[in-house]
Amino acid sequence: MATDDAYERALDTASELLGQRLELPMSPSEPTSGADFRKVATVHAFGDSWTRTALSTHDRALVSVAITATLGAFEPLRGQLRIALNNGVTQDEMVDLFIHLAAYAGVARAFETYQVALSVFAEGASSGRA
Repeated sequence: MATDDAYERALDTASELLGQRLELPMSPSEPTSGADFRKVATVHAFGDSWTRTALSTHDRALVSVAITATLGAFEPLRGQLRIALNNGVTQDEMVDLFIHLAAYAGVARAFETYQVALSVFAEGASSGRA
């Protein structure tokens, strides 16, 4: 199980990447052990993976967008797109990523997940961040 210190450090890393505090609210029907899942997943992703140094944050963000898009994991994709935009990945780079994704993961998946990217791009435009 993740220690509270490791969890807090992982949340700090996630906050830096997102530009805001990572919020993972429990749902009313979720068992209390769901908090354990959230801690383990957060520490693994943001404490163990994002803090490594062989890849730049920019490159790791592109890889993360590609993986979540390929998997069709829409909510994680939204978060990874936000992280990418917050860490210097341009919209043009992401368009190229989706073109590449179409060639290797399929046009249907790339088109479907590109729609998620467009909604995240629009968030930035409406907030003045685009």
